Formats: sequence, C-alpha cells, structure tokens
Amino acid sequence: MPETLARFIAEHAPVAVLTGAGISTASGIPDYRDHNGNWKRKQPVQHQDFMGSATARQRYWARSLYGFPIMMKAAPNPSHHVLSQLEQVGLVSRIITQNVDRLHQKAGSRTAIDLHGRADEVICMSCGLRRERRLMHELCALLNPAYTSLSAEAAPDGDADLEADFSHFQVPACPDCGGIMKPDVVFFGDNVPRPRVDECFDTINQSGALLVIGSSLMVYSGFRFARHIHQQNKPLAILTRGKTRADELASLKLDADIVTTLSALSR
Repeated sequence: MPETLARFIAEHAPVAVLTGAGISTASGIPDYRDHNGNWKRKQPVQHQDFMGSATARQRYWARSLYGFPIMMKAAPNPSHHVLSQLEQVGLVSRIITQNVDRLHQKAGSRTAIDLHGRADEVICMSCGLRRERRLMHELCALLNPAYTSLSAEAAPDGDADLEADFSHFQVPACPDCGGIMKPDVVFFGDNVPRPRVDECFDTINQSGALLVIGSSLMVYSGFRFARHIHQQNKPLAILTRGKTRADELASLKLDADIVTTLSALSR
C-alpha cells in the first residue's frame, strides 16, 4: 500500500496535499467524525451564534479553558514530519490544511495554507486587533477562578465536553475598543476568505494531482478542491479511515492508518 502511494506521488509530482482532522489524532487532538462521516458529538459553535449571543460566547470560552491547552501543547506526529520532508524535496507543492492546530508549521512546513485559520490567535471583530490566544485564556482564568477547578474531556479544535452553568463566566472584551474577541478561525456557518480560497485553487492548478489525507471531505470548503482536481482531469488520491464524500472521484483510495502508511512511505 505505501508503494502504491509512493508511485502516485512520483508519477504526478509536485502533488498538492489537503489534510483534515484525521492527520492530527495521533497528536492527541480529537476529530469530529467517525469512519462513516457522521458526527461523533454535537456540532461545534456556529459563527452566527458566537457573534450574536453572549451566552454562546460564555459557553465557548469556558469550555476552551480545558480544550485549548490540549491543542496548544500538541506536537507534530510522524505524518506531519513526512509531509514537511516531501515538501522540502519538491514532491509536494504545498499543503492545504483544514486543521487550525498549526502542526504542519511546527513540523517545518514553510508554505502550508491554514484554510480554516489558526487557533493560536484571537482577533477583535470590530477593530481587527490581533493577540496571542494564550493571553485571552490567561485573562479568562484570572477573571473566572471558580471555573478552573472543573474537569472535562477534550473535544476538537480546542473545545471540551463540559456542561455547567456558564451564566457567571466573564468573557474579556477587546482591550482597545471593547469589541468581541474571536479565535482567528472559520467557524461553522462562516465563509473562508476568498483570497485564501483562490490561493488554494492556484496551488492545485499548478500541481499534478491532489492527495487528501485524514479528511472525510463532508464539509464543502474541502470537498470543492477534490471536485476541482477531478474537473481538471487530474488524479485524486485519498488516504483516510472510512468513507469520504469524494470516494467516487478518486483514482486511488487507501483506507489505512495514516501514520503507518506515511512512515513506510518515508522509509
């Protein structure tokens, strides 16, 4: 199986790579969906709810006190390192990731595109002030000491499976203008900025093929790139556990463990 993937990359290099949550589970970051593409838990916060509801923001930031440190402390696994190496030798043109964990960058990737943004920064939705997210959490903990003693299980993208009374949780506002501070990520229900989408299409247009790793492609923001490569009559390969939305478009589908396959590919 690794030999088949090695031939695919060698024959179509440089190959664009699109990664999803499945590549980061080996780093201890939970994913959203099971092998059938179904939700494992309730859907994450919606953009309109976060922006329009103080209650939704209280719930989000309280739960993030437990979930985000898991992501912040996560280290790249062998899969991230293999892709970085392939990028450095020119076999991979560029990595497009649906993840917001920055693990590709930590593994040495210099050109990875964070399709859905980056979770390690927050931005004011009124004045555009940008800050390290770590500072937001330090202030949340300082303002809400009663919430720091609770326990919870980590959920995807810095969330946590925690249910409590969040009505007294104090959410810090923008220190410059008092606006809403939001993680610099594309929440469900929001749109990926058009320049970023165009950058991804340009990458695919200049590549010989697309390799999808660890994504079910159930979300349109990722699926459109699989559809685009197919419309260009260029090959699509998928390496992930379970089914995806683009299985019928793929010329190569590997239902296999990602770390094992990519580690063997590297050797």
